[in-house]
Amino acid sequence: SVSVSQSVSVSICQSTSISSLSLSVHCWDYRRLCVGVCGVSVQDELSFTARLIGSNFSNYSSWHYRSTLLPALHPPPGPPAPPGHLSPPRARVCEEQLLKEYELVQNAFFTDPNDQSAWFYYRWLLGRAEREEVISCVFISREGEHLVVAFSRPVNALSGELVLFVDGQPVQVDWRSAHPRLQYCPLWLCQLPPGTVSEQSVEHSVTVHWEDGRRECALYAGRTESWCRDTATDQELFRSDLSVEKTSVLQSELQSCTQLLELEPDNKWCVLTIILLMRALDPLGYERETLEHFNTLKSVDSMRVAYYSDLCSKFLIENTILKMEYAEARVFILSGKNLTTLSHLDQLLLVTHINLSSNQLRTLPPHVAMLQCLEVLEVEDNQIDNVDGLYHLPRLEEVCLRNNRIGKVSDLRPLATCPKLFKLDLRGNAVAELAELQSELAELLPTVRELLF
Repeated sequence: SVSVSQSVSVSICQSTSISSLSLSVHCWDYRRLCVGVCGVSVQDELSFTARLIGSNFSNYSSWHYRSTLLPALHPPPGPPAPPGHLSPPRARVCEEQLLKEYELVQNAFFTDPNDQSAWFYYRWLLGRAEREEVISCVFISREGEHLVVAFSRPVNALSGELVLFVDGQPVQVDWRSAHPRLQYCPLWLCQLPPGTVSEQSVEHSVTVHWEDGRRECALYAGRTESWCRDTATDQELFRSDLSVEKTSVLQSELQSCTQLLELEPDNKWCVLTIILLMRALDPLGYERETLEHFNTLKSVDSMRVAYYSDLCSKFLIENTILKMEYAEARVFILSGKNLTTLSHLDQLLLVTHINLSSNQLRTLPPHVAMLQCLEVLEVEDNQIDNVDGLYHLPRLEEVCLRNNRIGKVSDLRPLATCPKLFKLDLRGNAVAELAELQSELAELLPTVRELLF
């Protein structure tokens, strides 16, 4: 029968192929197929991975397979997964089992610190689960009568499941993403019908429905704008709340990795893991040490300097967002930090002033268009050669692009979609040397009254 044949196939995979060819992707795929048909339990499969790992710590496929099994066998407290549901690789694992896994993987990388398999698995353990798809912010403004909905992760709102109610009545609107090139976007905008919320003395309630969830926001009389949002801290966006036990374990892991680094000072996997542990424990408290470790990584692994620079930029932006939220400010300053990339821009929806000067940015990507409250942008002394992301920013008034790499007037075309732009600084760019610059810009950007070149 088919079941007998498949059972035999599972036995063959277990006794020969996988044991001898641990890197055979085809054999692993075939095994998973047979296991599904034969109804082999998840616990048996997990035990199988433990045996393979015990005999060979370098068996990356076994580590990976283990990461797909654990969420199904040891999920965190909560509603059970639907029958037949396969947990994604980054699904959560209950804390008790997670702490046991730390011990298992530590034995592996202490045995062979230069083997990457265990380090990759350790990084998965330190990672967070995929964020639930929910509305994280609703912003509404009487000026221009527009509304912005932010999600916890990129979505396509054109599916028709994003529904708006104002004062309990459905309102038909046309949704668009923050930028035409972003089909899946964390931010979606719409223009309200004229007169919907324009009257200053009238209070309004706004409700946005998305799939099975909804978010409400009140626009009070006399207020020109209002929002209802989850902060990065509320969402556990950059780190998760840790129990006392898990904090103690991670602190112990950090000490162990630090000791290992003393023995293996050029081990990039150890340095990177120390950074991730510090991020999990206290990203702001360990900021200085984290930056020092990034410098070490760039020194010992020069082939991946660009990757480490981007990762360091991401962590610096996360820290600055946390500091800004703690101060309840709407100004974002991160100048002179050697930033090479921009991330988490959806978390800066309410920011009015951004200073990213003296970094190593090469572009202002489409995601910059999510900065819908931005009024002043300072990006002088970078390497920027296009401004595609400065698109339909309704409040943008001042842009400083001094000492960048803007070469043609056409490079500035996205700014024509910003109706309030009146000050533009182009000093130190190749475009400033063009003879017809002033006349061409007057035609392209008629709202600009103060041009520096």
